Amino acid sequence: MFTSALEIAQLVLAVLVIVTILMQQQGSGLGSAFGSEGNFYRSKRGLEKILFYGTIVLIFLFIVSVIIPLFLV
Repeated sequence: MFTSALEIAQLVLAVLVIVTILMQQQGSGLGSAFGSEGNFYRSKRGLEKILFYGTIVLIFLFIVSVIIPLFLV
């Protein structure tokens, strides 16, 4: 029972990690296709910062959920 719940949690975490990574904006964008380099530094603010830290937390939780069964065997 515990392993099936853990597998479901891993599946949900994997999907959430993929979604949060895809939601983050890339700095290059379409401008690089037309010769624009777009090399500039800007800090993360608002929702972008929340997505960034949320992605880190989700990846950490996913790694923990993968490691837990190794110690239960």
